[in-house]
Amino acid sequence: MIEKLEQFIREMCYQKLLNAASEGLNHVYVDYADLDRFDPVLSDVLLHAPERFFIDLAEAQKGIDLGTDKPKRITFRFEGVPDDVRIRIKDLRSEHIGKFVRLEGTIKRASEVMPEVQNAIFECPDCGERHEVLQVAQTLSYPNGCSCGRKKGFKFIDRTLHDARYIVMEDNLEMILGERPGTIKIFLKDDLTTPKVQRKTDPGARLEITGIVRELPKKIDGVRSRQLEMFLEANSIKAVEQDFEEVIITPEDERAIREFAARPDACATLVRSLAPSMYGLNEVKEAIILQLFGGVPQVLPDGMRIRGDLHILLVGDPSVGKTQLLQHVAEFMPRGRYVSGKGTSAAGLTATVVKDDEFVGGWVLEAGAVVLSNKSVLCIDEFDKMSREDQINLHEAMSAQTVSISKATIQTTLPARTAILAGCNPKFSRFDEGRSIAEQIEIPDTLLSRFDVKFVLKDKPDKENDERLVEHVIRSRLGGDAVKPEVDTVFFKKYIALARKTASPQMTRKAAAMFKNFFVELRARQAGEHRAVPITLRQYEALMRLSEASARLRLAEEVNDEDAERAIRLMKESIRQLGSDTETGELDIDKAEGGTSASQRNRIRTVVETIEELEKSLGKVIPEQEIMAALEDKGIDETAANTILNEMKHKGMLFAPRMGHLQKV
Repeated sequence: MIEKLEQFIREMCYQKLLNAASEGLNHVYVDYADLDRFDPVLSDVLLHAPERFFIDLAEAQKGIDLGTDKPKRITFRFEGVPDDVRIRIKDLRSEHIGKFVRLEGTIKRASEVMPEVQNAIFECPDCGERHEVLQVAQTLSYPNGCSCGRKKGFKFIDRTLHDARYIVMEDNLEMILGERPGTIKIFLKDDLTTPKVQRKTDPGARLEITGIVRELPKKIDGVRSRQLEMFLEANSIKAVEQDFEEVIITPEDERAIREFAARPDACATLVRSLAPSMYGLNEVKEAIILQLFGGVPQVLPDGMRIRGDLHILLVGDPSVGKTQLLQHVAEFMPRGRYVSGKGTSAAGLTATVVKDDEFVGGWVLEAGAVVLSNKSVLCIDEFDKMSREDQINLHEAMSAQTVSISKATIQTTLPARTAILAGCNPKFSRFDEGRSIAEQIEIPDTLLSRFDVKFVLKDKPDKENDERLVEHVIRSRLGGDAVKPEVDTVFFKKYIALARKTASPQMTRKAAAMFKNFFVELRARQAGEHRAVPITLRQYEALMRLSEASARLRLAEEVNDEDAERAIRLMKESIRQLGSDTETGELDIDKAEGGTSASQRNRIRTVVETIEELEKSLGKVIPEQEIMAALEDKGIDETAANTILNEMKHKGMLFAPRMGHLQKV
């Protein structure tokens, strides 16, 4: 077989070897189909006896003259392995040990790159004979014996090193159909650990890896057991999905994208192309489109970083399509992820530290969904169903866009430049415009305020709209063009990639003046000591991000009036839906951010003043009936008065010293 392999190298790979030798590389990539065409027997040996194949291949290389003074061994990495050796990680069995397989999955955790002994050279103290031992176990392996009869006590005198890295890969969710995903440890070495490849194998990457399945004895309480753990010694790595930085855009692509971006209806066309099977929701989809393009992160002179990514919250009635929309966005975006708040923990969202003694030897960092979605979008459904502790863990990720870990021996800060698209349901099944958002969803005010825009998806009976909705569903079911996007998905992704790579729009004085006028006029319209606050500086920053994303969509270097108008329109709609005071009709950002509306604050103030007036005549302990009567005289009915008094008792402002009486704390 060595002669056949030498012939294969000369006829099919010689030029590749020459190029690698001249460039100082120690590896070449070979198409499996070339080997199969040359000799099907050789390709069969690769798949079923890869250990023998690569040993003979190394021997065959020795007969190849590459014109170098110091010939070195070049590793052959095979691409395009057939589908019949592609298996799920979960389906790996003992029959696969020693076979060449192809696995596909997502990297869950990874070690640092570290030097490792590849071959160790030992000397016999009796006769001086040297023994070279290939190292495959976690601990150093010694010779089994010497020709002189010595069995142990060999002296370690030299070694050859290679760079090594261990990663853990799990089955992709779409491959397991509700089962628990299988996981496997993968061993990378030499050129598969270079900085460029290392970035491709970081947690969150979706990869296709071919290699040899090997086994390692498991240890129980430090003792080797009968059980074996399988791992994969990687031969080649291929990215299943590219990051936006890796998307290849040809000059023809760029020309077509720039022509499309110059169209006045470019944004509207993209809106119609996002989840076209879902009818309506145009303003929500428009905001999500801007989220996909993203704003421009800013670094201030003092070193503070202001995020450019947009966070969006969708609060909706049942059956309006929140989940489908979130899943569509997660599937569309490279590295995008969809998680449900019901089955997510703080560690699963941000990051955690796990112990791995067998391969890595110590503590290993395991990235959560926010880190895995770095430079992409994380879609969190049932956001309100997450525990309060898990929600609080998102504070740093949403504002600073980092995740800090200080556990065991690991102290580090992970990048989490992730846009968050979250969906949740109101407590009372359907959204009530008369109540504040804080009364209807279990999300802390501090977290609510980190969302740039929030939208309510209501299911309102409307004959004309319902007819259009049903017609759209029927057309979709009949296989019409209703669900066909106007913009091809591949083109759409290249469009976003080009915009993110090349467009860093700057704010213009005209756009800044529009935001200033909007901000000042809206606040001035409702000026007064006890009036509602319609907008704050936090929304002003969100306006900037929205307008920058709009300019990026146009591939522009400046934010113009069209971008400013789009940002203002979306912000107005967001505040109107969640922050409109049903009693006064005024916009109230406190209500939208989960706080108390101005009208509620004024009623509470009236109640407090009334109680203080009654204290002067009746003393500190006041009959509840007296308070109700006094409040009715001031225009607060019994239902509203009871609601306020109960809220004040809940907040610890009032207590009942005896039945039917109240006292201020």
